[in-house]
Amino acid sequence: MPVAGEFCAAEWFEFIRMARSGFDVQARIQMNIIHFVRLTITSAGYLGFALLGAEPGASPTSAPATAGLRKKALEVLAPIPQQMPGAEKDTPGQIALGKRLFFEKRLSKNETQSCNTCHVVDQQRAGVDNEPTSIGAFGKRGGRNSPTVLNAGFHVAQFWDGRAENLEAQAKGPILNPIEMAMPNPSLVIERLSSDKAYLRQFARAFPGETTPLNYDNLARAIAAFERTLVTHDRFDDFLNGQDKSLSAAEQRGLQDFMTVGCTTCHNGPLIGGNGFKKFGIFESYLPDTDKGRVAVTKEEADELVFKVPSLRNIAVTGPYFHDGRENSLESAIRRMGKIQLSVALSTDQVNDIAAYLKSLTGHGLKGKPLAAK
Repeated sequence: MPVAGEFCAAEWFEFIRMARSGFDVQARIQMNIIHFVRLTITSAGYLGFALLGAEPGASPTSAPATAGLRKKALEVLAPIPQQMPGAEKDTPGQIALGKRLFFEKRLSKNETQSCNTCHVVDQQRAGVDNEPTSIGAFGKRGGRNSPTVLNAGFHVAQFWDGRAENLEAQAKGPILNPIEMAMPNPSLVIERLSSDKAYLRQFARAFPGETTPLNYDNLARAIAAFERTLVTHDRFDDFLNGQDKSLSAAEQRGLQDFMTVGCTTCHNGPLIGGNGFKKFGIFESYLPDTDKGRVAVTKEEADELVFKVPSLRNIAVTGPYFHDGRENSLESAIRRMGKIQLSVALSTDQVNDIAAYLKSLTGHGLKGKPLAAK
């Protein structure tokens, strides 16, 4: 049994399972107790700094002891598992069908957009379009930034407000959304696909024994099966798994600062986020905004301005940032988060080092797309 604050990946996913199964209150209470204990230790500053292997007053540019840093990191963070929950049930036929559907433009009303239009996974991209908000089939922009589809199946729920329980539920939404892919109803979607004999054969192979395998539920199941293959691993995973040289001195300093100032209060577990919901703007308001967050889903007053905590995996190549895509710079996003979420004025050195650490979370082989300067 680990002591308070020491958690492995399996335990974080058990909390997610509890939340999905209706035990959200219990899961929140347990996680909040853990966060309180951890924050009590780390927010003291000097004590947190000493626990990470450096002497109080040490230069902010001195690299901490690698072994001690890894030990502390593993108490709140974890490597990404090899497989998403549910992937063990997916068949090669379902995955292949889902991949074809993911790139299928006939799923949009004017046949101009596919899932990959907003969640770009080819060309070594990071599952996003790098737009503040995505442009739909008829030229209108959506109201929120499109999150990355990479590692999405590990999340506690889908969308910024958590309105979709899983990947299957998420896959159904954009196709019928009037601003996004704008199909008027599932029947027209199935009618289009049924006109393609290759799809009839693929659905039959992917879902054998069903009387009518080509249906909207199976479409979503197939897309979700493909998305569950989109697992990334990065240099930070390598570091947690014992490879000392995977992180540079600056990246190790950034990891140290990330934990010491309290970022792991929200950004923890294997995805470094993605496992819960938090108010955006705890100590200061973010910006005047008509988007009230999760309250539109739950109708609970306590969920006003509450959003899913985003995963920071691949964060350096998935900007712009925040639910509205309003922040273009990773460094500016870090500085703002320190101010409004932690009431901490981060120094330039801290911001730069944390940014360096976050760049180590980019999956092997991903390049992303450089953001245009504002």
